Amino acid sequence: MSSKETYLGDVQDVNGTTVSISLSKESLTGFVYIDGQGYRVGQIGSFIRIPIGFNDLFGIISQVGASAVPQSQIENLSHGNRWMTIQLIGEGQRNGVFQRGLSQYPTIGDEVHLVSEKELKNIYGQPDEPYFVKLGHISNADSIPALIDVNKLITRHSAVVGTTGSGKSTTVASIINALSDSKNYPSSRIIMLDLHGEYGHALKEKAHIYKINGDSTSKLKEQELHIPFWALNFDELCEISFGEFNNEKDKNIVMERVQKYKIDSLAKYPRKGASADLLSVDSPIPFSIHHLWHELFIETFGTYYKGKGGNPLDNLAYETDADGNELRGNPIEGISPNFKNVVNGEIFYLPSSNALNIGKQLLLLGTKLRIPRYNFIFRPNGWMPDSDGKVVQDLDQLLINWIGSDRPVSILDLSGVPADILQTTIGALLRILYEALFWARNLSQGGRHRPLLLVMEEAHIYLNDDFKGMASKIVQRIVKEGRKYGIGAMIVSQRPSEINPTILSQCGTFFALRLTNASDRNHITSALSDNLDGLTSMLPILRTGEAIILGEAVKLPMRTTIEAPPKNRRPDSQDPIIYDEVPQDDSQNPGGWSIKMEASPNYEELVETWRAQNPKIDIVK
Repeated sequence: MSSKETYLGDVQDVNGTTVSISLSKESLTGFVYIDGQGYRVGQIGSFIRIPIGFNDLFGIISQVGASAVPQSQIENLSHGNRWMTIQLIGEGQRNGVFQRGLSQYPTIGDEVHLVSEKELKNIYGQPDEPYFVKLGHISNADSIPALIDVNKLITRHSAVVGTTGSGKSTTVASIINALSDSKNYPSSRIIMLDLHGEYGHALKEKAHIYKINGDSTSKLKEQELHIPFWALNFDELCEISFGEFNNEKDKNIVMERVQKYKIDSLAKYPRKGASADLLSVDSPIPFSIHHLWHELFIETFGTYYKGKGGNPLDNLAYETDADGNELRGNPIEGISPNFKNVVNGEIFYLPSSNALNIGKQLLLLGTKLRIPRYNFIFRPNGWMPDSDGKVVQDLDQLLINWIGSDRPVSILDLSGVPADILQTTIGALLRILYEALFWARNLSQGGRHRPLLLVMEEAHIYLNDDFKGMASKIVQRIVKEGRKYGIGAMIVSQRPSEINPTILSQCGTFFALRLTNASDRNHITSALSDNLDGLTSMLPILRTGEAIILGEAVKLPMRTTIEAPPKNRRPDSQDPIIYDEVPQDDSQNPGGWSIKMEASPNYEELVETWRAQNPKIDIVK
């Protein structure tokens, strides 16, 4: 191939990584043939090459035509449309390996050449290396695979962004399928936070699915999701259990009581690594929050008979039922005791009631202890402590389930988590995982020896910049420090502009699908390390399932057609079909307005699913 075939023009202006070139008359035809293949000249997003000695500089076309004329040349040129603006991105030795960054810059008069598909293969190359995974192919070159460097993708963090309907969930499923390949990565481990239960069907053969009220008899073989309350730190426990305190004094009283319960538990059931001297209120030591609540409830609302003498707690004035039994309540079931009203001279409030002003908080916790939807935290089966702190299972079994099982992926289906504690629950989950791998960093199951990828779906819901919740705080810590301890994050969102900028700026790789909102595009552009405004301006016109991949995990930014999983292995997030051209028996998603209505629609089933808070029920034919 002669250089004349690929020649576009000459460098006329250099401003940092931005280069302006004047096009030659030959290239103005707009179409050239190289090795028998036709190329359109001046396509936004296509690559160019600038030979300098034994090296080649590579860049991406960002502007073409009159707008690409350098400011200093506007008045001197009568024909201002024969210009092109290039953003330099890297260099490589002639027929050698491409690398990002520049060791030198072009000078005035250097030739600029079109990059052919053959040269692109040399740049993107290395398809046989096991640390590259294939996600699809380059959009304008079907023969060139889109390869992602796993080493850079996992620990340098990544983000998958795209408008609803752009193919975001399918792209995530393709990435996870590639990363969980048992042949190349037999010990990979990935945790997905699935807020809407979309990924169970897509990854059921590679994943264990943990869900609140999971159905073990279903095709997905769901398992129960449990997050023991005693594994939370004190701030997380307060947000989920007590809510906000009126003042620091009340919070400190509860803190001291939790600390006492944990010390008593440790004294009865010693645990390796923990000692009374080093124990803090945040230490994950089992204790009974039910008995703590019952004790505090008595001290806050209790009344007693003054005339009987002795300790007031020994003379509590309980109400009685019709049979004369005292209504002492039941700590485990969250049933509060009933006390008689104060009577002057006979029944008084407990003296400690003046010191405790946490009645509202105790009533809230009592309600949560009674409501079954909070059982995944307050009644976590084998992790449920007895009154003295004894548990059947410890945290090691919890971590084995999540990150040490025989399958590479664990899907934590959070669709059943109550909305009022969703952010705190997600923050607690991520903190438990982070701290476990942080402290175990030198062990065989720590993050350094066996890294962990955390995939966070619908991230804008709990990583919003307006919120200062637990989830945002711990994710900021993960993206800042997790790389050193083998913990990687993948942020998935349809609204990147709503995600905390600190989190997004730490993502080294972006999978940018179609983004129509201008503020979302600007957020992505500002987070990128490369000056690629021209490339990101293409985001509104990307096709469904097409992404621009930029950052550290790819050698060059590339417009990629993502290879979707088979139709029966895609996330449960496809758009409903209004009018299906495919016959109902052959359709993957039968339904729509084109199908005749049922003779007797069963709306009782609709109400059943609503009440059960579960879309899967036993349908009676």
